[in-house]
Amino acid sequence: MGMVGEYLRVAPAELARAITDQAWGEEFIDDVLDAESEGCPDPTRARSHNTDKAWDALGFLTRRIGFTVDVVHGAEAMPWDENDWSHGVPRYLTPDRVRAAAEALSATPGHRLVAGVGPADLVRAGVYPAFVWEQAESLDYATGHYTALGVFFRSAAEAGDAVLVWLS
Repeated sequence: MGMVGEYLRVAPAELARAITDQAWGEEFIDDVLDAESEGCPDPTRARSHNTDKAWDALGFLTRRIGFTVDVVHGAEAMPWDENDWSHGVPRYLTPDRVRAAAEALSATPGHRLVAGVGPADLVRAGVYPAFVWEQAESLDYATGHYTALGVFFRSAAEAGDAVLVWLS
């Protein structure tokens, strides 16, 4: 299956509770993911989102153009036991950082994100999943996920939500 970038919108009170109560936070994440897997909510109202395996390409591309918010890995780590998470505990962005991320995503269209970059550049940088870039696949895979991530962050910012980020 591989590693997939996962996101979850949380109200500030939900974030505060999850920070202090790992069992509640993990159950909350599972409940939201389960509920949304049963039906495809409108992307502007979805509480969960994933970037599939494009997460590393998105990280490479956003760092390359100087994003000030890490939309791929988040900022602060949840103070949770890491033994329960195969790729590290979720990290989070506060509502202020979510707003900054939404602004950066909105200000940078996908074509600018990949300007001057080709699959060979991602291969040289060791961007996951290597096989995609080694086959000289189009960067449309990454820009499609980038555009969808922008919708997710704009919706979270408009609601005043924080965002949890993790790899699964």
